[in-house]
Amino acid sequence: MEKFKLSDFDDIRPYAEGEMKGAFDSMLKDRKFSHILKGFVPWMPVGLRNWLLKLLFIGIKTPQDFQIRYMKHVVKHVLRKCATGYSCHFAPSLKKNGSYTFMSNHRDIVLDSAILDVMLVDEGFAKTVEIAIGDNLLIYPWIKTLVKMNKAFTVNRGLTPKETLRSSIHMSQYMHFAINEKHENIWIAQREGRAKDSNDRTQESVLKMLTLGGPAEGRSTADIIANIKDMNIVPLAISYEYDPCDYLKAQEFQLKRDVQGWKKSKQDDLDNMKTGIFGKKGHIHYEAAPCINEWLDTLDAESIDKADIYRIIAEHIDKETHRNYRIYPANIVALAEVSGDESLFKEVTEQEHKEFEAYLKERISMVKVENPDEPFLREKILTMYANPLKNHIKSKEE
Repeated sequence: MEKFKLSDFDDIRPYAEGEMKGAFDSMLKDRKFSHILKGFVPWMPVGLRNWLLKLLFIGIKTPQDFQIRYMKHVVKHVLRKCATGYSCHFAPSLKKNGSYTFMSNHRDIVLDSAILDVMLVDEGFAKTVEIAIGDNLLIYPWIKTLVKMNKAFTVNRGLTPKETLRSSIHMSQYMHFAINEKHENIWIAQREGRAKDSNDRTQESVLKMLTLGGPAEGRSTADIIANIKDMNIVPLAISYEYDPCDYLKAQEFQLKRDVQGWKKSKQDDLDNMKTGIFGKKGHIHYEAAPCINEWLDTLDAESIDKADIYRIIAEHIDKETHRNYRIYPANIVALAEVSGDESLFKEVTEQEHKEFEAYLKERISMVKVENPDEPFLREKILTMYANPLKNHIKSKEE
């Protein structure tokens, strides 16, 4: 296997030690970023504000320093304002100084990894996570600078098939380098984009990408397993009591149904990011399963066809994710209504049932389309809340 060095990944990697101050200074000079800061302290002169920020930046040498001093407190502030509580549980077999790829269902564009960072720090893990983020979200220079200061590496979107393959190999090589040479943790979503209906499934293409830059250069089943194992994958289940973007997802479903060729704009992406961060969440729970390496060791590579191995691994990750969901009353009421199984109503109180019905009505009213189809929108939002419980039940039965 080719031996890589950090500079081989300058085009996609996060900032390294020694680069943080220059990046921070460039962000302070950005006019759009300066305008955002002005909104927080409109009474403070720009020169004084920047001087204070530079003073507070003294001592920050690495992205993890930045996360712990700044981002941890920002995320906790968001959670205090927008969630009723949060909790986590990491499998006891996970080593606090280990290097893992946390592969999770995707609930929020920004907060999935940011909340994980807070929980890892609070639980005493040595490292936070480097995160994969699509370059389609980096619509302003200051956003790109900020995410690279926050341990983000770039996923290139909108490429030709040939460019996509080259980019995927490069990113995979970086991820293996980050795990095995930098000894970092990584967070990556189990699929490209969020599952709009919350039917969370690991895309085989994500697993295939992970194998492209691994140490085993062959393409046999045994080589694929070895390259997956090299990433130390930990299935992570993220559970929100309420999805702040549920009404936006329902709105998107109707627009795609009614408007031929409709596609989200960059402004739509920004609106989703803002709503996801500051919208109502209820309780949040993170549950990390054991690393899948021991399970991978039980597979008989010689008896598994190469065409099946990615599906088998994806199904295992999904089962681990689904069984670790935290189930809330909203999930129970939604599945009862979608499935017609009224016996499920016995598992919630009458008050919880009424509260979710009121919540559902409120969310539908927030949808902004020319002719809102309320029954259609209701069905879509109910399905979003029903699917986690549906998958959870199935994982327990298997």
